[in-house]
Amino acid sequence: MSAGRPFLACACFFSDNVFVERYGLHVRYRDEGQLRRDHGRALRERGCRSEEEFRAALREIEAEVQRRKQLTHQSVERKAIISKCYKRKHPEVYILQDSFLAPDFLEIVRYCTSPDAHLHGLLRYIKSFSDKRIYRLPVFTEEFCQAFVDELENFEQSDMPKGRPNTMNNYGVLLNELGMDETFITPLREKYLQPITALLYPDLGGACLDSHKAFVVKYSLHEDLDLSSHYDNAEVTLNVSLGKDFTEGNLYFGDFSQDPTPVPKYIEIEHVGAQGLLHRGGQIHGALPIASGERWNLIIWMRSSAIRNQLCPMCNKKPELVEAEGFGDGFTETLEDDAPETVNLCSLW
Repeated sequence: MSAGRPFLACACFFSDNVFVERYGLHVRYRDEGQLRRDHGRALRERGCRSEEEFRAALREIEAEVQRRKQLTHQSVERKAIISKCYKRKHPEVYILQDSFLAPDFLEIVRYCTSPDAHLHGLLRYIKSFSDKRIYRLPVFTEEFCQAFVDELENFEQSDMPKGRPNTMNNYGVLLNELGMDETFITPLREKYLQPITALLYPDLGGACLDSHKAFVVKYSLHEDLDLSSHYDNAEVTLNVSLGKDFTEGNLYFGDFSQDPTPVPKYIEIEHVGAQGLLHRGGQIHGALPIASGERWNLIIWMRSSAIRNQLCPMCNKKPELVEAEGFGDGFTETLEDDAPETVNLCSLW
């Protein structure tokens, strides 16, 4: 937790970018008056001309906002059921151990925690792609990846309730619901990843990534094949290829979301088994279709409250904070007397 304060969400995650399907329009919703002022003209241009049609659209929007607000409570309920009823096939993979981590990854961490560590020294250990601040590094052993995927498949085949990672991925597992946050993802972020991100992303709070959202996504020929362009609700993202055997399905990266160019240049990067890609959460990216086989990816969205408390990365405004469960969306209530100190702690550049 950040200085013992609860983590919160920004109201925009419930009410921004609501899609009104019948009119093909994304809207921001606060109340009826705001909807009329901000989107009335666009709705009319798309055929919403009568008061009855407006009321129907309003009901559709309000229903979606309420659905989003219930997601957190539903996740808590699923986690409790899974904890009580699910029989783990590989219980050992739920507690992070050094033996799960690739020897070269441990060597990178040792360097980053040494007194004389610096960015250029770190870049001798990892592969850098173009000028987009995308880096590939070994993370896990192949043996761990195989056991982890086997555990995920066992869970998928069970009759346990399952939440899905997001609206873009229909197949995958939320790792907090599976019970892996406290014993696996949090120590991975705090002990192993943060020394690396402190050197690679000081301007994004890489030294004080204090929360996360972690999930696994699955791609196969008869399910999700690819992932369209998007950016993440994170300061820094780690994407690890867990396997299994697959062909094609490379990742592609474009502009940074807050600094787009008229003609963006995309680079394509191959995903290598047991290795991870670190990139800025705001980097526009996607996944090309796989041609055969099946691929599982571990995604960790890492967040710094000191950074996002100043500006929500999704609505690009000062966050309008609302209560949340667990890590929420990584925001905290910033106190006036310590806000500058918190930001300076992470501003290492």
